[in-house]
Amino acid sequence: MPQQNQKTIKDTIKLFGVGLHNGINANLTIKPAVENFGIKFCRVDIDKENLIEANYQNVVEPILCTKIKNSSGTTVSTVEHLMAAFFGEGIDNALVEIDAAEVPILDGSASEFVEAIRNVGTKEQKKLRKFIKVLKKVEIQEGVKSISIEPLANDLIVDFEIVYSNPLIRTRRKEFKLSDGDLTNIYTSRTFCLYEDIDFIKSQGLAKGGSLENAIVIRGNEILNDDGLRNRHEFVYHKILDCLGDLMLSGYRIFGHVKTSQGGHALTNKLLIKFFSDKSNWSLENVNSSEENNQITESSKKSVSASI
Repeated sequence: MPQQNQKTIKDTIKLFGVGLHNGINANLTIKPAVENFGIKFCRVDIDKENLIEANYQNVVEPILCTKIKNSSGTTVSTVEHLMAAFFGEGIDNALVEIDAAEVPILDGSASEFVEAIRNVGTKEQKKLRKFIKVLKKVEIQEGVKSISIEPLANDLIVDFEIVYSNPLIRTRRKEFKLSDGDLTNIYTSRTFCLYEDIDFIKSQGLAKGGSLENAIVIRGNEILNDDGLRNRHEFVYHKILDCLGDLMLSGYRIFGHVKTSQGGHALTNKLLIKFFSDKSNWSLENVNSSEENNQITESSKKSVSASI
């Protein structure tokens, strides 16, 4: 059964590392936050209007990472692995301070974020946690790419398929179920790319901080990293990790069944935009609330819609 009360971290976390795409070193400080604060990023290298809410509505340019921007144009990118760690470890409220424009990539997975959260511990708060309940199926199809979300009681399932012509990656499909509890393989799965794509990615001004220390590189049927794969499904598990981080940008955890083929940051964000655009698609509620108390009044819906 999902945790019913909100949680934050017990103590401050400090991390340091290079940005995968901008190649700039950044100090990252995660601080406990009060109830109903949510997850917010603060660019401490900027003096004014430097707070950015971790929200799907603030996503811009979701190409090879998730970037969020506030109304003043201040951005922070590659938030997805940290957001996935918050999702899995049950963190609802935290302030993330950073002195650069990109969250450090660390080892390319969420494992160091998770380890840091577990080292300081979590604190249960008094306010009840709210969940998004999916009421109707919503889907998006873009050529061969697709993503959908449909109702599921008190659980989240992410069914993810990747399709590559590369002989090592090929077509793979795995399902994550929140109630199963063990996220180890998802947490530790690293970002990856094909060797032949590196020059193009760099020509776009990206991957300036990329290396075999923070990404899996595949050339033909060979893994160029000395340590190989951490698990046999690392490619698709990393895609699930990204998806969980992007879903956390809903502002709440979602109860529903997500199915996607060849999805990514942009497609997940488009799904959230479409899903929340119609108030008949969802409701906001506590765990175990009775069906007759689940329905939000129209005025409450307007308030919730404005806040997420």
